[in-house]
Amino acid sequence: MFTDPLLWARLQFALTSGVHYMFVAFTLGMAPLILVAQGSALLRRDEARLAAVRFWGGLYVVNYGMGVLSGLVMELQLALNWSGLNDVFGHVFSAPLAVETVAAFFTESTFLGLWIFGWDRMNRWLHLACFGVVTLTAYLSAFWVLVANGFLKNPVGFALRDGVAVLTDPVALVTNPAALLAFAHVATSALLVGGLVMAGVSAYHLRRGNDPDGMFRRGVRRGVVVASLALFPTPAAGGAQYSLAGAPPTSGLTLSSAEIAEIEAARPESTMVLAEVGNGVMTLCWTVFFLVLPVALLAWLVRRLDRWRWLHWLLSVMPVLALLAGVAGWLYRELGRQPWAVRHHMTTAEAITPLSVPHAVASFVVFTGAFAVLAGITWWLLVRYARRGPHGGPLAPAPSGDDAPAVPVHTY
Repeated sequence: MFTDPLLWARLQFALTSGVHYMFVAFTLGMAPLILVAQGSALLRRDEARLAAVRFWGGLYVVNYGMGVLSGLVMELQLALNWSGLNDVFGHVFSAPLAVETVAAFFTESTFLGLWIFGWDRMNRWLHLACFGVVTLTAYLSAFWVLVANGFLKNPVGFALRDGVAVLTDPVALVTNPAALLAFAHVATSALLVGGLVMAGVSAYHLRRGNDPDGMFRRGVRRGVVVASLALFPTPAAGGAQYSLAGAPPTSGLTLSSAEIAEIEAARPESTMVLAEVGNGVMTLCWTVFFLVLPVALLAWLVRRLDRWRWLHWLLSVMPVLALLAGVAGWLYRELGRQPWAVRHHMTTAEAITPLSVPHAVASFVVFTGAFAVLAGITWWLLVRYARRGPHGGPLAPAPSGDDAPAVPVHTY
């Protein structure tokens, strides 16, 4: 089966999109937590709390860099490996991606740059507003990407003219239930990831007895509360998506019911097996969350959250499970749409660029190899900075004049 270029292209996109989503979930989950932490620090005029914001913000910035690189590669793959999809549905599918790039991503990057280099250089409230824009545009970026993805799952708002899809109803595209439900699921699951990352890193430092100015006691409490609040809405929004699976298509259908049934009947059994594996992994991770988070929330209520060391061990591994659950969920969602690239309109075999096997293998090796290196470096940096604590991160303030080494003064 590895002599099929389609298989190589699908494996490549699956691996790279899975890696990309982990960084997206981290970004979306941490942004609101950092925004709230900075607002709280400014209201309290607490420099120790601002130091904590610098620490969490440093992890955010490292992760954001990889998210940008992987996102650019994802869009490059769409042009190189899936020209059939672009030739027919590019005018519709690519429109929200263009909006995401121009209106959301550029704005997000600009204001993140102001936030990174604006520490102690601009008004503190204006500095907070910069990160408010970063947070808002991060979620807008996710929304527009999911509008494009939702179109693949539930194509609406278009008409086929001379074999090319033309956007006829932008409102239907933007209000597509497949996109809105997916956005609700991603937004809540990202908050779960962000809360567990903050709780897990804080628990690691509490376990080691490292808690300058109480920042990690605050971090573990805030992380557990946010993750607990997102615990039930996430599977509720995720499960609601599958109510659309049996819905009839609403736009431009050119295939008969018999043809659709024949195509779906020919779906490889291995596809459904992999989809169920993804569902099983996601369910297992969620079972752990439902067991651990209520205990952590109870520990917070009885004021033992920062003292139960056995619970700190459990919380320290929760971020890994949260990211694994996210990737497994995407695997289940996307494989469930197979064999369609655009449901009931175009199969993945029709969407792929005509590739020889050597070209498909070369593309797989280059893209996945580059992703593996970049992701490995990024995760190494994240773990390194997370373990260092507030004084060793990329946004840690420079040593004050009292801490700087003495410089001899010469008089002539």
